[in-house]
Amino acid sequence: MATFAVPQQIPPVAEDCERLRKAMQGWGTDENAIISILTHRNARQRCLIRQTYAEKYGEDFFKPLQDELSGDFLRAVLLWTPHPAERDALLANEVTTKKHSAAHNHLVIMEIACTRTSRELFQVREDYHARYKRSLEEDIAYHTTGDFRKLLVPLVSTYRYEGAEVDMTVANSEAKILQEKISEKDYNHDELIRILTTRSKAQLNAIFKVYNDQFGHPINKDLKKKPKDEYLGLVRATIKCLTCPEKYYEKALRLSMKGLGTTEETLTRVVVTRAEVDMKSIMEQYQLKNSVPLVEDIKGDTSGDYLATLLALIGQ
Repeated sequence: MATFAVPQQIPPVAEDCERLRKAMQGWGTDENAIISILTHRNARQRCLIRQTYAEKYGEDFFKPLQDELSGDFLRAVLLWTPHPAERDALLANEVTTKKHSAAHNHLVIMEIACTRTSRELFQVREDYHARYKRSLEEDIAYHTTGDFRKLLVPLVSTYRYEGAEVDMTVANSEAKILQEKISEKDYNHDELIRILTTRSKAQLNAIFKVYNDQFGHPINKDLKKKPKDEYLGLVRATIKCLTCPEKYYEKALRLSMKGLGTTEETLTRVVVTRAEVDMKSIMEQYQLKNSVPLVEDIKGDTSGDYLATLLALIGQ
């Protein structure tokens, strides 16, 4: 007789809250229980846990987490638990208020602007506005300068069309515009910015294919003639995020674990923000590019509860 696996039943939210409360009370903390519950709940379920916990125990769920956990493990859990729009608002606010490198700040803003759907990005702006009583565009404009401001503000302001329709006449004409501006080294020209910040991702893919076909090489190759230029690096990253995010995130993960140290901030951000989106594609790209599974590199660079959390989030 054939046997069939019975789908695992998700416990009711109230039961999750009781188990989490118990895990954080007393002398010790049951980190395994926290990891096993939170990393196996989707965004809606995690929001319900947080809401129910506050109603049941009279405090924000984040408070006992902050009291009981620490370090990279705490940061991973605090970033994983909120609704994705709230998480993005928190990440965006961090890079406009805390002392990070400018390059790091620009990349975080660009990731949020380029890899979320138009609706998701709109929700991020709404959450940011409600939480900080300022607009996201306002804070980015204040905390960035020059060419970076010129690119990033319209990126976060956009509401791109998300259909599959492509206008090849436009693709041909705008590929030519891009080639002209790049050949003139006019990398911050209004037309170049307009194309990157307003065209749909399908249209951009068509434009960049025409560029490659007509001029014999990818657009990012022409933009790499000054590889140490931070603004051009951001433009290249923007193009990669808009057209093949799995390649962008593969590189971000690789660089976060390259060499002697680990950039835990980047590693955590990428795993947490992509776990429910396209982590499978990123892992496949990582294996293809590095000839080693992402799991193995994470195991080699992290440990303890932080490692257990990351592995659970990527499906291990």
